[in-house]
Amino acid sequence: MFCLTMRTGIRPTGMASALLVAIAAGWGCATGQPVGSPPSSASGIDRGIAAADSVLTAAMGVSTAGAVLVVSRDGRLITERAYGYARLTDSMGRRLVTPVPMQTHTVFDVASVTKALATTLAVMLLVDRGTVDLDAPVHRYLRDFRGPHLDSITVRHLLAHSSGLLQWQPLYYHAATPRQTYDLIRSMPLGTGVGAERRYSDLGFMLLGYLIEQVAGETLPSLLHREFYGPLGLRSTSFRPERRNVAFATTETGNGYERQMVYDSTFGYRYREDPTAWNGWRSYPLEGEVNDGNAWYAHAGVAGHAGLFATGADLDVLMRLLLARGRSGGRRYLRSETVDLFFTRDRFGHLVGWNAPDDAPEGSFAHTGFTGTYVLGVPAYNLSIVLLTNRQHLGRNQRGNFPDVTPVRRAVVEAILAGARSDAGAHHSTR
Repeated sequence: MFCLTMRTGIRPTGMASALLVAIAAGWGCATGQPVGSPPSSASGIDRGIAAADSVLTAAMGVSTAGAVLVVSRDGRLITERAYGYARLTDSMGRRLVTPVPMQTHTVFDVASVTKALATTLAVMLLVDRGTVDLDAPVHRYLRDFRGPHLDSITVRHLLAHSSGLLQWQPLYYHAATPRQTYDLIRSMPLGTGVGAERRYSDLGFMLLGYLIEQVAGETLPSLLHREFYGPLGLRSTSFRPERRNVAFATTETGNGYERQMVYDSTFGYRYREDPTAWNGWRSYPLEGEVNDGNAWYAHAGVAGHAGLFATGADLDVLMRLLLARGRSGGRRYLRSETVDLFFTRDRFGHLVGWNAPDDAPEGSFAHTGFTGTYVLGVPAYNLSIVLLTNRQHLGRNQRGNFPDVTPVRRAVVEAILAGARSDAGAHHSTR
């Protein structure tokens, strides 16, 4: 039996190649669930997906408990596959006798993918309708967002993470409602100068959530459901999802990671006040409740930076909408000019509300989520890749960190892109 890249005919390079070799040495040839070799006549994308399938099969129980992969090209679904388990342990941390298998219809807490496919999407709509100007100061829409360090912050600054706002703080120590959280953010000093650099900020996207609701005159979930999620037929995409008869991917048990962020000044963030002043931490396995503390404790599950739940198939529909520059099913949801505006690089080389990935062709757009989620759009190949994992469910190591799913994600993406490149080259050579 040939191993991984030998079976598929696709040979990823760099980090992906190293990961494939490591998996083959430890898993692929002796154990695991190998994918049958695609026929020699198979397309490049099929062979690339077979390589990605091998990577994900080997990663189960090592980098994540489970995963869902959805790939579309030219507006057509290519593959939709589930791996591993949605839940492995009970509320006491004991392994279930019968773990809950991952399914393609399992609903994930998509974490910061909320920023792209909820908040940024809503801002795109408001810009499209002329009710929001990207370069207008935020105080045009949030009238009391004023002050020497606030007046010059624009909507674009918030979307591009260049507003100077702090990256993260446990706002729930001082706020229990969106209004209280907004007032707290307004009172906080900036971390850097406005427009000086790109520094990822959850606080900036919380502000965008408030701005959207102020301009639209309705809640963020209501606007998104009426304008996008409902008409597109997305039945599993929502904030604060209904929990009855819904299969969720379990994330973390409680909020141990955030608690360490607050208590341990060497863990990456420094909270300068008394960590013991608040003690409302959850301690049970999280299913159907947003993992992010600021979204759950301070926003009741609905925030501009986190809180969205969705299936891989639903996210794929939204990615296809953007790849089609605002059209789906014969209906135009956004003008193509508006979509192009958000996918044009700024002076920092970044997109508006999205990331410009360094492992995909120019013009691609992507976003990750802390729970282990990822979406990628590749206009060069009219390709969408959605990879959702529940890496947090495997628990944390001695240093307090969750498994790093980045090498797995890069290997999956590189394998699929290699297949797409192969098809594109074959098509070009026959012209």
